[in-house]
Amino acid sequence: MKLPPWERVAAAAREVQAASAGLEERFNASTDAAAPPLPLARLTAAIAELQAARDALDALLARKSMH
Repeated sequence: MKLPPWERVAAAAREVQAASAGLEERFNASTDAAAPPLPLARLTAAIAELQAARDALDALLARKSMH
């Protein structure tokens, strides 16, 4: 099921927040200076999805404002 753009942005923002918290938790628990790769990849993917969702919402709003 495809979400409306505004719900996609909200879901993506929640995923960024969860991924960030998970990365912070793993980073704080680790004694290594490097961030763990899997949580970092999750955060990167979540940020990319948030940007794509915002772009889709912006495009929708731009089309609506032209009418």
